Amino acid sequence: MNWDDARVFLAVCRESTLRGAARVLGVDQATVGRRIVALEKSLSAALFLRTSDGYALTAMGEAALKSVEKMEQSALELERRIQGLDDRLIGNVRVATTDSLAIDFLIPAIARLHQRHPDVRVQLDASTQIISLVKREADIAVRNTRPDNPDLIARRIARWPVGLFASRDYVDAHGEPTPGSAFEGHDLVVYQPYLQGQKEFTLVAEPVSRGRIVASLSSSLLVRRSIAAGIGVGEIPVYMGERDGLVRLWPERTRPLPYEVWLVTHADLRHTARVRAVIDEVVGAFAQENE
Repeated sequence: MNWDDARVFLAVCRESTLRGAARVLGVDQATVGRRIVALEKSLSAALFLRTSDGYALTAMGEAALKSVEKMEQSALELERRIQGLDDRLIGNVRVATTDSLAIDFLIPAIARLHQRHPDVRVQLDASTQIISLVKREADIAVRNTRPDNPDLIARRIARWPVGLFASRDYVDAHGEPTPGSAFEGHDLVVYQPYLQGQKEFTLVAEPVSRGRIVASLSSSLLVRRSIAAGIGVGEIPVYMGERDGLVRLWPERTRPLPYEVWLVTHADLRHTARVRAVIDEVVGAFAQENE
């Protein structure tokens, strides 16, 4: 099996449909179907079961998958090492981050990068989905969790306390919640992943059992904008609340765990000139804002 066939095989394994694989590979669905049929014929083995829900691996397909994943790891390692030797300030750098960090820090960093190195192009992906740097889904990640993969280089570039905020209009209309009241009589906006991940959900260590959760949002930027719109009280990093001109409630209280920002890249890419240039601008953007 050559690497081109392996990529098609992996795409079908991961997407479970020809259409999904075609979208990932940037080809048409018929091409993917033909490549899979040709691959199975060359190996004299049925790699997939065609079901109403899509393509499922056979026992032979499962065995092939392990070998093909090793091929992928070798190919990605070769690509990273070759790029790691590139000292040209030209080409694409893929950066993954959240929407809030993109707006506040990454976009200003890209603007400065463009002035200094106009031939370095940044592809910015802002979402809550965790991407894989090992699989080359991005070259740099700016995220709020530190990875545990030893092949990744992580540097903490910010650490902010998390406080309770509301808009001035909300406070004027509803007053401030009373500590110890479990937010009785108040509207709350919350970050949906936190709501799902905790048995007893709290805001700055205060139970929310008597409050009304009127909005649950999938990103920190949506939480910020909802608080600013006066929808309710919410918990965000103090830096962001102050930046947005919100009213900080209970300033003596913070969430037990601070909000950390980590810059992450693969060890093989950290000396690539264009990647290094982007890293320097991102680090500079955080340093400037935290002075």
